Amino acid sequence: MIGIIGAMRSEVEKLRSVMTDKNERFISGISFVEGVLNGARVVTAVCGIGKVAAAVCTEAMILEYSPVCIVNTGVGGSLSGELNICDVIIAETLVQHDMDTTALGDAAGLISGINIVDIPGDKKVIEALLEAAREVGGFGVRTGRIASGDQFIADPAKKRFIVDTFGAHACEMEGASIAHVCYLNKVPVGVVRAISDKADGSGHMDYEKFLPLAAENAAKIIENFVKIYS
Repeated sequence: MIGIIGAMRSEVEKLRSVMTDKNERFISGISFVEGVLNGARVVTAVCGIGKVAAAVCTEAMILEYSPVCIVNTGVGGSLSGELNICDVIIAETLVQHDMDTTALGDAAGLISGINIVDIPGDKKVIEALLEAAREVGGFGVRTGRIASGDQFIADPAKKRFIVDTFGAHACEMEGASIAHVCYLNKVPVGVVRAISDKADGSGHMDYEKFLPLAAENAAKIIENFVKIYS
């Protein structure tokens, strides 16, 4: 079974609409829908926004459904001139840009306990996501580093900080948390983001306008991915 997590209903509702043999459960207030997608057995979840909600959802999915891998789908903000609205980035690594124990002499973003900054995506999952995205087509696709934090980035100064400190190409609010939980549980993970905004002063306007289109691009990739990976 493949696990699929989105923060918002809009990020998974298209997938759920084409799933068959569906069964819904609620765990810790989170909607989990199990079924068949493109010939593969999957479980989808709407985790809610932010790192804590994402971590709770991911741990519950692993314990209750034992997925062979987890893919986090959704939208994010571009931190790179190479990523335009509705383009797609697949995470090679993820960082938590708001994790900061530098006052203790640690590197920015160092995650205590596992003692790393960059959380790696799974190579097999990344390759399958790339293949799926290229088959869908119609938008730019690249791999790179995604930065997560409990902030919607719309401040150019904050954007510069994340780029200068971590070399990230996109930002969002859940991916690194999901990858962190998967890392602890040794579950292969992939994170894909379609760009909905530029993470600058125009972010709220871009986000509202392009969210549906970006979310649809991400959903198309996941629908194709489950066939390729399984």
